[in-house]
This record gives sequence, structure tokens and C-alpha cells, in this order.
Amino acid sequence: MTINVSKAAAPAATPPFDVQVSRLWADMLAWISGHSLEIAIGAAAGAAIVAALMGAKWLGFYLCRSDPGHGHWRTTIGRVLSKTQLWFMVALAARLVSGYAQAPEAVAGTIAFLFIVACAFQFALWARELIIRVIEHRAGGTEESGGGLGSALGIIRLLVSIVIFSIAIVVILDNLGVNVTGLIAGLGIGGIAIGLAAKGIFDDLFSALSIVFDKPFRRGDSIRWDSTSGTVEEIGLKSTRVRAITGEEVVISNTNLLNKELHNMARLDRRRIIEPFGIVYQTPPEVCARIPALVGEIVAGCKNCTLVRCGMVGFGASSLDYEVQFDVRTEEYQVVFEARSAVLIALLAAFNEQGIEFAYPTTTNFTAAPDGTLVMPYAERKKAD
Repeated sequence: MTINVSKAAAPAATPPFDVQVSRLWADMLAWISGHSLEIAIGAAAGAAIVAALMGAKWLGFYLCRSDPGHGHWRTTIGRVLSKTQLWFMVALAARLVSGYAQAPEAVAGTIAFLFIVACAFQFALWARELIIRVIEHRAGGTEESGGGLGSALGIIRLLVSIVIFSIAIVVILDNLGVNVTGLIAGLGIGGIAIGLAAKGIFDDLFSALSIVFDKPFRRGDSIRWDSTSGTVEEIGLKSTRVRAITGEEVVISNTNLLNKELHNMARLDRRRIIEPFGIVYQTPPEVCARIPALVGEIVAGCKNCTLVRCGMVGFGASSLDYEVQFDVRTEEYQVVFEARSAVLIALLAAFNEQGIEFAYPTTTNFTAAPDGTLVMPYAERKKAD
């Protein structure tokens, strides 16, 4: 009896590399000889596309060299176009020729792979340049290029480059049939772990970025928070240094500073001065009524000063209380200081001329007789005969 044992067919062995290259070369020669007209037409169209893209690239260089006064978006578009690479142009032209001239499967697959890689990296370059230019424009260009904010912008460029090119690599792998689900999940978990481990560092970094984008203050601005006032000397990645009006340097973390209520005194086109003063109770009512008009004339006579309001605001313990409010139209604090001094000196001179007395704290004591009758603390004067 004969027993037949069937065996599974063994998989076909992969040809050696030199054999594959020989077959690819033979296929290319056969394709070129059989589709010469289609190849010529596709090559002409590809050359036209390459020429057009080269023209766009040179246009980008021209826009970058032009006067910056033409606008931010003109320069941005120029920078993006100037990043067009020659290998992308060649890959695009080859893809067009391959599709139009019906290239062999091996040749078409190779060209398609190169085209996907070229497109992914080219679009990554365009996106990176566009995002960085928009960020730099929002941050004020090179105004804060030195110091910590320059470092912050450098970190932003690095992070944008890493994210953009990581996406490009994932897109390439996905188009090649690689399962990228696990890779994306791993990148997400790794990012979360890094973020939790470096929370304090990222807090200060993003606070510095908030200063870059939102511009609550700049170097040289006079700011005030809580009981501290001073001029910003340096804005770093972690902290801001302020020269206080009392002379010392105050260092405060960016996160802590942005959590406070900040007063930026450098962005005022005017400063309001509120000055209280008091006059003695012996002042006649008709004189009291003339004081607001008199103060208004004094304020109007001082340079850069505009009266807001003036009037009696209350009865004090030893004075009739007034308040004057006026604006000084300038951004320089020294000019404001001098204007306030000039108004007060003019007010003193006018009151002295009008015989109006400023009040100061006084106390009058009265004594009483045994029956409760008030007795003056001094003897009354008698008129001479």
C-alpha cells in the first residue's frame, strides 16, 4: 500500500537584491522604450511645474528682501515660499510623469514612496515657517530678542519643529502601511509624564510665553503691584527683575507676578492727580464758594494740566475739607511730578494773596464752673475807657 504525504508549498524565496535591481532596470528600459511620447509629455509638464515652483521660491526671496514696511503678511508669505525645496519639485515632477506615462509597478511604487516623503517634509517646512513667523510677529519681532524672552522664543521654535516633524514622520509611516496607533499612544503618554514631572518649569515657561504674547508690560515700563512700584529691567524665562523706586532690585517669578493685579504706568497718556486740602472753619461761606473757581484758574494756568473737578467734600475735625482732581497730559513721571509741584505752589500763593488760611490740626480746651457753666480758658479783655 502506498501512502502519499502532501506537503505545504514553501513560500517563494525573495530574489537577491542584485536580481531585483536588474529587474527594475529592465522594466524601466522597457517602459521608456514603449511610452516615449507619454514620458516626453509628462516630463515637459513636470519641467513647467518645477519652473513655476522655482519662480515662486524666487518671489519669496524678493518679498523677504523688500521693505519691511510693506506689511507682516507679505514678509511671512515670502519666508514660506522661500522654503520650497528642490527635491520636492523633482519628486512632484517625477510623480506627474509616472502617473501620466503609466510607469511599471515597481517604478511607480518607488516614485510614490519618494513623493510621499518629499510632500510630508515640505509641508512640515512650510507649516513650521508660517507658525514661527506668526509667533514672532505676535511677540513683537526682535524687540525682545535679547535675554530671557529671546530664549523663550528659541524654545518655542524648537518645540514647534519637534511637533511638526513628528507629525510628518507619523504621516509617512501611516502612508507606508505601518500601524501608528501604538506610536501615537506612546507619544501621548510620554508627553503627559514629562508634563507632570516638570510642572514647575513649564509653569514659569508658559508664564514667560504669556508675557511674550499678551504683552502686559515690556522692558522699561513702570509697573506697580501690591506695595511695590518700579521699572522693568529684565524679563527672563523664570523671573522678572524690577528696579524699585526706592533703589533696590526686586526679583519675582513670572507665575507669581501674572497672578497679581498689575498696574502698567507706562501706557498712560495722562496721569490723574488727586490732592486733598483743608481751610480753617473761620472762612466765610462766600469765600468757600469761590475756592473751586479759583483752583480751576490755577490748574488751567499750569502747563499740560487740565482740571477734572474741585469742591468741598466734608467737614473735618479741624478743617473744611476740599479735594482737587486734575490730569497731567504726559507719560513721563518726572513731568507729572513737576506739574503737581507747580500747581500746589501756585495754590499756596493764591490763597496767601486772598487771605485764605490752610487748616492744620488744632485743639481748644474749655473748662467748666462748679455749676456746669463753660468758662473760657483765658480772661476776657475789657475795653479801655
